[in-house]
Amino acid sequence: MPRSTGRYVICVRHGTYRASLEPRKVCRVLEDPAAEKSSLIRVVDESGEDYLFPSDLFVQIDLPAKARPAFSGATVSGVSRPARRSSRPTKR
Repeated sequence: MPRSTGRYVICVRHGTYRASLEPRKVCRVLEDPAAEKSSLIRVVDESGEDYLFPSDLFVQIDLPAKARPAFSGATVSGVSRPARRSSRPTKR
């Protein structure tokens, strides 16, 4: 069974996984030696589920000590997106 490694990666491109991966999103890594032998990486999404992706879509990062508590929860912490703008014009 995969175990948490305390490692984090950032998605650098989505490849053919446009619906599943967001570039610039930080993900927690689970240890999976069998997957790593096949150049795959097991990452955890916001729901707490883990998935395998090609490892070349990610780059390992070192979190600053002050940031670690924010990323140590049971689920992945991602980079928040800017607020979306309304598609409707604002009344003035």
